[in-house]
Amino acid sequence: MQEPNKYLAIRLRTLRKERGWSLDRCASETGVSKAMLGQIERGESSPTIATLWKIAGGFHTSLSDFLEPTPEPHPGPLYRQADRLRRQPAGDGILVAPLFPFEGRFGFEMLELTLLPGYERRSEPHEPGVIEHVIVQRGEMELLLEGRWQPLAPGAAVRFHADRPHSYRNPGDTPAVFYNLIHYPKP
Repeated sequence: MQEPNKYLAIRLRTLRKERGWSLDRCASETGVSKAMLGQIERGESSPTIATLWKIAGGFHTSLSDFLEPTPEPHPGPLYRQADRLRRQPAGDGILVAPLFPFEGRFGFEMLELTLLPGYERRSEPHEPGVIEHVIVQRGEMELLLEGRWQPLAPGAAVRFHADRPHSYRNPGDTPAVFYNLIHYPKP
């Protein structure tokens, strides 16, 4: 079992047990099949980013909660290196680096996302009140908001309500890299 898959397997099983959910209930809450959830828990399957988002949504938690443990609180600076964190779930056309995983005390997670050429990600609406901030670092991409694709070039920054349908795509022939800060409202 690869290390990221091992963490994901343990985290999924732990959250499910904490809630007292069977695999059937987990499948119902997440929209992911019981068979797939079982494979993930056993470390036999590496889910796509779309599947990970479904699981996170069903548990009402952040995506980064399934990528790596929450950093321990400490008084000093927290240094992170995207090159060391970046991975490609299930061979998807997207690379994910959880720069700052979700911590409840801050209410957000910050991801570096790389869309490979031709990749399109249709995102399900997040929980009510979730806000995304997208800042394009390099390459060009498009963001679907309110039914319209918006072209974004390096330096473009957009904030939007992520509790509505939205999508990302890279219609070009070079990777598009952007930062995605996702703010979750306090319960």
